[in-house]
Amino acid sequence: MMPLLKKSFTLEGHKTSVALESEFWEIILGYAAKNNQSLASIISDIDLNRGAEPLASSLRLFCLKILRD
Repeated sequence: MMPLLKKSFTLEGHKTSVALESEFWEIILGYAAKNNQSLASIISDIDLNRGAEPLASSLRLFCLKILRD
């Protein structure tokens, strides 16, 4: 199993970090490039719509949706 890769962001004025497997980051970065979005804007969009779900879980589910589509 690959170690987690941690990335830091500022979301709504608060610094936070998220640790995901590198494969998930690759999917998210690929999606960002394909859609002309920054990684920060994608993370921010997901953060705003995740409710009480942990951010890391929301990002993994976002990747699952990308793979299904």
